[in-house]
Amino acid sequence: MMQNQQGQMHQNMHTGNVPQQMNHGGHEVFDVHEVLSGAIGTMNQYLLLQQHVKDPELLDILNRQYQFMQDEYNITVECFKTGQDPSKPTQSYKMTQGNDFVYGLTPSQPKKPLQSVSEITDECISGLMLGCVKSGASTKTMAACEVTNPVVRRVLADSVPNCIEMAYELSIYQNKHHYYQVPQLAQQDMTQLLNAFAPAQGMPQMPNNNMMKH
Repeated sequence: MMQNQQGQMHQNMHTGNVPQQMNHGGHEVFDVHEVLSGAIGTMNQYLLLQQHVKDPELLDILNRQYQFMQDEYNITVECFKTGQDPSKPTQSYKMTQGNDFVYGLTPSQPKKPLQSVSEITDECISGLMLGCVKSGASTKTMAACEVTNPVVRRVLADSVPNCIEMAYELSIYQNKHHYYQVPQLAQQDMTQLLNAFAPAQGMPQMPNNNMMKH
């Protein structure tokens, strides 16, 4: 008889005990398939873009992120197949650059679709990479909320901050090169919005149901 990490039995009300490798709900299986297919798509896109990168800094980001994604993909596949802890623990992605944004807009040419592959730039490549990791963060978050297997749920949940960190790294790279410009509100408007909320003051007093009955 198989038990999960909390010592409770896996049970199917129709077929009895559930083996560890089958400890998955139907919705979970479809969502994890979507996550893994998306991860393959992201790595494939990184591989295709790699040959077009000109900036060594962007190439370093691409290679580091690709290697981390590959390890994370393998961990997810393993625990999804076995229903058990993977042989390699999950890791936290760490970007190598600072986290200071430059605010304000400067004049730039309007964006438009490329007309040929020869027009691909580092701005375009970093934008495509950013779109991939942002999509991964969303897909993994939604999937983790549907997962019944505790190990797979933890692995997916651990992966979400890594997607966020990769997206942040790419957005900072883009901002530094003026590909991603960040406007700010006027100081008066920002001050008003920053102070638009106040702390909650404890648990509100709930009405007594017995007193409400007549």
